[in-house]
Amino acid sequence: MTSIWGVATVSEPLLRVEGLNAFYGSAHVLHDVTFEIGREPVAIIGRNGMGKTTLCVTLVGLTPPRASGSVRFLGRELLGRPPYKITQAGVGYVPQGRRLFPSLTVDEHLRMITGSNGGTWTIDRVYELFPRLAERKRHGGAQLSGGEQQMLAIGRALITNPKLLLMDEPSEGLAPTVIEAMVETFKQLAEEGLGILLIEQNLGVATSIADRQLVMVSGEIAAETTGTQLVSDPEAQRRYLGVEPLAN
Repeated sequence: MTSIWGVATVSEPLLRVEGLNAFYGSAHVLHDVTFEIGREPVAIIGRNGMGKTTLCVTLVGLTPPRASGSVRFLGRELLGRPPYKITQAGVGYVPQGRRLFPSLTVDEHLRMITGSNGGTWTIDRVYELFPRLAERKRHGGAQLSGGEQQMLAIGRALITNPKLLLMDEPSEGLAPTVIEAMVETFKQLAEEGLGILLIEQNLGVATSIADRQLVMVSGEIAAETTGTQLVSDPEAQRRYLGVEPLAN
């Protein structure tokens, strides 16, 4: 991994990933991925098909990737452990596409999760964070709007009382006003001390939430920069993301 703008490394990492490789059969998807993060929000950005979702499911122990290397969370090795053990260790996961149960109500989604890790997140606190969910608590997952579904997916992860919240493309398919509210929520959670690892293709969202940006290209962390530098570098935006520059 190169640091194209000289970003400082984290001295005491919350999460340390070293030499992580992942395979689907004979297809080598992740190539020696190495990075570490502390309590500050971090975004991993890149085009579609660069391996971002494979990185997510590998970090949280979901199949099918076959993986090698090391994923250490608060000093404990997670690679090879089942997903529920990784959740118990303190990693919350908001998957791409929300992954809700259409037949379960909002309240049932939240009540099926047992709070753990000695934290303070409860169903009532989730409803306080997302009042709209409280209003829709008896509605099924399929009856919710995209924004409401994302609130529920985030609330479901928070009830596990994570120390690190891993989110895969949380802005996907949402209206701009909903995205703005979501960004403010993530900033609030970060200010409260929750670690955030954001996987995003939306550069505006990624740079609004995290100053530290890791760029994924073809299954590798190809560069590290800051949100400020990336927004002001049109050529980097084109090269790494294939997008036209953000308007200043």
